[in-house]
Amino acid sequence: MSNSTKTPVTEFILLGFPELCHMQGLLFGSFLTIYMVTILENLVIVATVRASRRLHTPMYFFLANLSVLETLCTSVTIPTLLAGLLASARTISFSGCLTQLFVFLSLGSSECFLLATMAYDRYLAICHPLHYPAIMDSRLCLRLALSAWLGGFLASSVSTALISRLRFCGPKVLNHFFCDISPLLQLSCSDTTTIEVLDFVAALAVLATSLLVTMISYTHIVATVLRIPGRAGRQRAFSTCASHLTVVALFYSTTTFMYAQPQAIRSFDLNKLVSVVYSVVTPLFNPIIYCLRNRDIHEALGKLHRAPGLS
Repeated sequence: MSNSTKTPVTEFILLGFPELCHMQGLLFGSFLTIYMVTILENLVIVATVRASRRLHTPMYFFLANLSVLETLCTSVTIPTLLAGLLASARTISFSGCLTQLFVFLSLGSSECFLLATMAYDRYLAICHPLHYPAIMDSRLCLRLALSAWLGGFLASSVSTALISRLRFCGPKVLNHFFCDISPLLQLSCSDTTTIEVLDFVAALAVLATSLLVTMISYTHIVATVLRIPGRAGRQRAFSTCASHLTVVALFYSTTTFMYAQPQAIRSFDLNKLVSVVYSVVTPLFNPIIYCLRNRDIHEALGKLHRAPGLS
């Protein structure tokens, strides 16, 4: 039977990790624990930034937005992963799959733009400290945050629209634990060459634009910090950027590997492994990276803990 006469697929089966079926209970417990800890970490950051007046600064405003993004991002993928581990495989409708793909790409793209915004904020704070309070006021902070969220929405709309134009005639087994671009392209019975190129261009535009802003910002930051007299002063300036640089390195290394490729990834085992890193592991460690050596957050948490009704 030709592809044109095949019945279109109306649902997919998320295969998950069949090769690890003997570890199903261990994986379920591990991912559930990671999910709960990730949600708790990010909610603590948001609540702390909101409750402490000392943290009502642009840097922590953007950090709170990042925590909200990662809370939502993990809530898109990990519950699906947990459900698949309980049932060995999980069925998801075609519309549900596209919705999950759209939301996940939207949040991921927004995170790209937000990380670039945070780099720009550090550039202004270190390179233009005298003008920083006047430039980065509450209005600009809000506009930049909204632009990051809206930019992610628009970028993901392009990719999702491209995928929705494809025909899926079977098989309907998606070798992944959530709906992502590469495994979906592998199941299409349409010619995906043009879609792959356009999707590559869209992903590269998001990654390259945000990464370019980040690199330019840090080039100026490094040049400015190196001119600061005294080793202690340079270390203090670099310490405000170290956490952000670590998160940027983790985020861009995994997302660039996954999405900035002209062809769909053929190694699905590697695909799923990298997906676990950027959708499960990275959101777990990002709050730790930002807060581990952050004295302001430590002091704010201590004050909240000693506040009446919380001690």
